[in-house]
Amino acid sequence: MNFKNQLSSIFVSAVLLLNFLSCNTKVEDTIGPEIAKPSAVQYKWQEQERIMFLCLDPCTWQGREFDDHSTPLKDINPTELDTDQWCEVAKSWGAKEILFVAKHTGGFCWWQTESSEYSIKNTAYKDGKGDVLKELSESCKKFGLNLGIYVYPGDDTWGAGIGSGGITSDPAKQEGYNKVFRQQLTETLSKYGDALEVWFDGSLKIDVSDIMEKYAKNAVVFQGPHATLRWPGTESGKLFYPAWNSVKKEDIDTGLATQIHGDPNGDVWAPLESNTTLYNHYWFWSPEKVNTRKSIKELMDCYYKSVGYGSVFLLNSTPDTTGLIPQSDVKHYKAFANEIDRRFKIPIAQVKDKKGALTILDLSKPQKINHVVLMEDYRQGHRIRKYLVEGMVNGVWDTLCNGSSVGRKKIDYFPDVEVSKIRLTITKFIGEPLIRSFLAYYVDDFEPPVKEATYANAPWEAVGKWGKESLINNIATLKIDLSDEITLPGQYSLRIITDSDIEVVDTEVYYDKQKAMDDYITVKDKDISVNRTGMVTDESSSILTITIKDNSGGNGTVEFRPTLIY
Repeated sequence: MNFKNQLSSIFVSAVLLLNFLSCNTKVEDTIGPEIAKPSAVQYKWQEQERIMFLCLDPCTWQGREFDDHSTPLKDINPTELDTDQWCEVAKSWGAKEILFVAKHTGGFCWWQTESSEYSIKNTAYKDGKGDVLKELSESCKKFGLNLGIYVYPGDDTWGAGIGSGGITSDPAKQEGYNKVFRQQLTETLSKYGDALEVWFDGSLKIDVSDIMEKYAKNAVVFQGPHATLRWPGTESGKLFYPAWNSVKKEDIDTGLATQIHGDPNGDVWAPLESNTTLYNHYWFWSPEKVNTRKSIKELMDCYYKSVGYGSVFLLNSTPDTTGLIPQSDVKHYKAFANEIDRRFKIPIAQVKDKKGALTILDLSKPQKINHVVLMEDYRQGHRIRKYLVEGMVNGVWDTLCNGSSVGRKKIDYFPDVEVSKIRLTITKFIGEPLIRSFLAYYVDDFEPPVKEATYANAPWEAVGKWGKESLINNIATLKIDLSDEITLPGQYSLRIITDSDIEVVDTEVYYDKQKAMDDYITVKDKDISVNRTGMVTDESSSILTITIKDNSGGNGTVEFRPTLIY
């Protein structure tokens, strides 16, 4: 380097330093304990960004959301079923994985199994010789897609209903069902190649540790005792902000941790998987449900509040009774992908692989922008804790946006503004900030996502009460019907209002007339939290029983409201 170039380099560095020091923003480098980081398989999974759920079940033939076993197996014959088509659709909107519901709540199995007669071997499909899981695994390999496998822990044919975690209502059947479920899990994980993701919807109470160790070492796990992922707590496909991918070990170990448990200082990495339906709000096809398809605007709102908050977006697809994803849906997925590309395929300016608290994008001339996208190298965890983005407008730095959690990706938007430079300042961080990329965009005809309340601001509603006349030996048992209150999967809160000296002795929740796992209820003093993870239909019921010991022999009221729900 000659002397002139050296002076030029020194001058530029000095200008940048002065520019940074002149910023009124306080920069805080917080050095703390080792922070949570993703495993290699978590990183591989999270980098996919988009996953396609695929739901097909006897309830598809019934026009229902849960199988009522009314369809004769001989009538289940999806003659046009083409797993190549499923893969083509997934790739058309940028999905990198297909998560296949191999067995849903009714117990029907889409693979050749010896564990149940209620399975594909007794259907007319390919004269009982078909194996949809095998066909899909081969198509995924052909198209370069990862395979995820969903095997519902419960099974209606054994009396292990929704929210049971595989616990049979008749204890005498438990040992038999344990063997069946373990066989089903072994078959699905050992015969069809490596699965990147395993789903235990609603958690799992049957011990499968040895099976997971043997066949699913290289998979992420949704819910249950082996969970390495989290459900957000809602099926809206949307998160609230901030969205931290780390949690405390004690929370993830419950198997039911949700976004509420996110903690930037958590000691375990457990990324969020934001799931939602294409039909609002139905997982399985019917001619009527097609009319409820989410608009492109609604899907983009989900994209901003899932991928744009650092999550993976899991969007459902549902073949019809022919076995094909309907053409109207096929076109819609492609239109969704086109809209993502229209907005984010070509940045106005970008910088990659930067270290430190300050990054400046020089646009060379004033240009109009309304989006920035920030990505950090989250392989080293959530190092960024707070950030500020400013634009130079007529020689003056103006604030464009700010935030906290980043992780894989944070999409920020703001009113149109013409800037010549963009300055990113990481104002709070742990260790050295690692900027994977920082990009600026201008999106024509941009309509911001709809603002929705994620924490319900509705007043508490009384749903139960007791008085002296209700007490027997100072004990009151309240049976509270929440069926009209719990209308969507989500998280709900109850509180007990009383001046009496009370103790909550016991709680039980019954979903669709079957007792759910105790894990779905958390009691802290006079506050009760309830999870509903299963789909809610017009036929669904949610009954909560609370047993209270009132040492004062007084009275009280139980109030209810949603905690986290879109």
